[in-house]
Amino acid sequence: MTYILEGSTGPWEIVVGLEVHCQIIAHSKLFSGASAQFGSEANNNVSLVDAAMPGMLPVINAECVRQAVKTGLGLKAKINHESVFSRKNYFYADLPQGYQISQFDKPIVGEGTIILDMPDGSTKAVGIERLHLEQDAGKSMHDQDPKYSHIDLNRSGVALMEIVSMPDIRSPEEAGAYLTKMRAIVRYLGTCDGNMNEGSMRCDANVSVRRAGAEFGTRCEIKNVNSIRFVMQAIEIEAMRQIEVIEGGGEIIQETRLFDPKLGETRSMRSKEMAHDYRYFPDPDLLPLVFDEAFVSEIEKTLPELPDEKKARFMREYGLSAYDAGVLVAEQEKAVFYERVAKGRDGKMAANWVITNLFGALNKLGVDVSESPVTAENLGKLIGLIGDDTISGRIAKDVFEIMIETGKDPEAIVEEKGLKQITDTGAIETAIDEVIAANPDKVEEIREGKDRMLGWFVGQVMKSTGGKANPAMVNKMLRDKILG
Repeated sequence: MTYILEGSTGPWEIVVGLEVHCQIIAHSKLFSGASAQFGSEANNNVSLVDAAMPGMLPVINAECVRQAVKTGLGLKAKINHESVFSRKNYFYADLPQGYQISQFDKPIVGEGTIILDMPDGSTKAVGIERLHLEQDAGKSMHDQDPKYSHIDLNRSGVALMEIVSMPDIRSPEEAGAYLTKMRAIVRYLGTCDGNMNEGSMRCDANVSVRRAGAEFGTRCEIKNVNSIRFVMQAIEIEAMRQIEVIEGGGEIIQETRLFDPKLGETRSMRSKEMAHDYRYFPDPDLLPLVFDEAFVSEIEKTLPELPDEKKARFMREYGLSAYDAGVLVAEQEKAVFYERVAKGRDGKMAANWVITNLFGALNKLGVDVSESPVTAENLGKLIGLIGDDTISGRIAKDVFEIMIETGKDPEAIVEEKGLKQITDTGAIETAIDEVIAANPDKVEEIREGKDRMLGWFVGQVMKSTGGKANPAMVNKMLRDKILG
């Protein structure tokens, strides 16, 4: 469904394309042997190549090439067997060479597709235009000294994959779904850790507005947004700004802007450069990158089951809805946890306990599934206790609360607390007889056709047995006793 913003002159459509920079998981940088580890002391991971010392020559990191090809395969994209590194010329204090080694007209990966899973259960295909390899710049630090800016070159030369989407995104929600899916794919593949707070996944959003069906408007690029929530906010705020400018008789200038989440606004940074402004040309120090189909095939054999395939399997094997399957496969750890819980058990019941009970409890605790006090094995045991009528579903919720607090085995909790469900017909019959004897008037109401009163009787019997009686047995025996 197209997301429409209302301006003073009527409806406007948002058009968005995203450029996602993913730092490649590799021990060393794209063109040097320096460490790519995050969090090291400033300027600790810098080689002479990274610092652009005269005479230093770049040497391609083969592992980074493999990781880029693997990502391209995960995006169902075309792998280009020949690609070229170019020099992208621009000048910043934290760019030692005075240019960035990137790829321009011949990237390593061509067109592909990502399928978005929307909250309403629908899906949408968003095209990938390209994935290219490039080196990161260093970092300027303006808060270290009142007079001077400091430069940290630890990131200089770190390997990045820039993944560029087609302008197929039409709402902040679709942008959020795109980034969530992208992060899931690269994490499943093990090619990027997707940690936006550490800068290993960053997003630039190209935003424009148009009347429905009109030509694309002039776009502005919102640079280096570091959270999915901020990307969604920035897109809506920038779109509203553009609508106000156009409706006020102004004109949108193609430029780069920064998003300020505290003030809730985008601010002009600089006029947007065109490709010719960078004076791209093939890097004379690097030969074209060439590999054969055998190289690609070997990498393809290492691909894991990716989110879309896993979602389809969960729906097929466990009978899950598209929504539940989508929630469970959104993160690999969650999917693995669920499968351990569901093994040999009712898949739908397992999904309900994992999504509703466990994830709800973990959200309250502020931890993720890897830190869950309840193990997958123990949650599976709890579901097993419900399945074999050892405990009722209501008692299971009480046991689960104790498991969250203590991490204990559910079987041990049931034994210690004496919570086993009463399935002995004699004991249940005694409780029923006592309730019936104490409420003859209500018995008559049921016999006169007020069936809803049966629920009240079930509640009374459950209360008298401390919630331990089997509810289904109580219901059947009550009907037999009262209605014959």
